[in-house]
Amino acid sequence: MTTHYAEMVKRLDFTKYPGELIPVVVQDASTRTVLMLGYMNREALLETIESGLVTFYSRSRQRLWVKGETSKNFLHVTDIRSDCDFDTLLIRAKPDGPVCHTGADTCFNEDNVAGDFLRTLEKIILGRKKHPVSGSYTSTLFKKGINAIAQKVGEEAVELVIEAKDNHRKLFVNEAADLLFHYLVLLREKNVELDEVVDLLRERHQQ
Repeated sequence: MTTHYAEMVKRLDFTKYPGELIPVVVQDASTRTVLMLGYMNREALLETIESGLVTFYSRSRQRLWVKGETSKNFLHVTDIRSDCDFDTLLIRAKPDGPVCHTGADTCFNEDNVAGDFLRTLEKIILGRKKHPVSGSYTSTLFKKGINAIAQKVGEEAVELVIEAKDNHRKLFVNEAADLLFHYLVLLREKNVELDEVVDLLRERHQQ
């Protein structure tokens, strides 16, 4: 456990609510959409920190339960924060699929989409990889493997460079979109998320 998390756990007030359970808001780490509300006791929080999977305390079943243990749509923790009174938690996580037991993206029946379309497209691409769709161009790319995907990125990059030498704006934008799409597919094939690239660019900017 990191020093930051250890200090947070020490300061949390589990005695404020009945059953020593504190409310936990879970938010998508990429889209910032609120996914659900659950409850944790100290043991559930420690298990969440240790395993990296959001683990709640079930009030109805009177036991710890890992979100997704039945559906396999786990919530992978990226960050845990306490509110200013140390009696509520905000967990940012990356969901493996729909969060609600009804099949909805969130327990509030909202679509889990990003403010910018690139993150939404990234999720769609992930879905095509995990759950291939017959006739889907993206699924076909993943089936062909890394060599075919990398080659396609190279081809699209060359086509963009060629188009850049002309003055046809619409064709240039089309080629730029093609390159960006295939770049996202390549990132997914390498299990790299766009946020990792953005974070590195942000670090370079701050240097």
